[in-house]
Amino acid sequence: MAAIKLSEQISLADFDNGYWYAAELKTFAQQLGIPAASKLRKDELEAAIKQLLSKGTLNKVPVRLRSKKPSTQANTAGATKADYLVGLHLKLPVLHYTSNKATKQFIVGQAHKQVPGLKERSGVRYRLNRWREEQLASSKVLTYGDLVQHYIELNQSQEPFARIPHGRYINFLADFAANEKYKSQAAALAAWHELKSLAIPKTYSAWKQHLKARS
Repeated sequence: MAAIKLSEQISLADFDNGYWYAAELKTFAQQLGIPAASKLRKDELEAAIKQLLSKGTLNKVPVRLRSKKPSTQANTAGATKADYLVGLHLKLPVLHYTSNKATKQFIVGQAHKQVPGLKERSGVRYRLNRWREEQLASSKVLTYGDLVQHYIELNQSQEPFARIPHGRYINFLADFAANEKYKSQAAALAAWHELKSLAIPKTYSAWKQHLKARS
């Protein structure tokens, strides 16, 4: 079967059945005239492209907003400097968040100071990032102390997380682990890489159907 290519003539089904890297999606979105394509996450790009392919029109693209600089913050380093370069502390407003090792270590380290032995649940960091973006997009003043507190709450919650709408890789691995209990992580990753190359939905059930059809 020929590989699916991104083009303005691609069908919604073919787009869904393909696997696209973020760089490919940004370029394609720009070709389609999607506003602010370079600023969108992969899941946002996919959603905007699918909307355009299915409806022929595009609603307002959800551009994530930066928070405004609070007038009470004394930031002598300048408003455009990354927060971790200013110096992270619990009362520091989230202005220019950087998802790097220093920031992650700060959040985890501060959480462990408050809750020694806290264990991180799978999927917490993804959900913490989406929560942060939602808060900033609604113009709320958010501090790094707020991030630490929400990180703790997510890890301590006993409620199962809802499935990630665009997390095909994460959802596939979760379904694989639930149904292939005696297979290794390496086997799960091998199955995922095989699925990525196939022009079928990127789900565990589609992968199983493919195996049955092949046997």
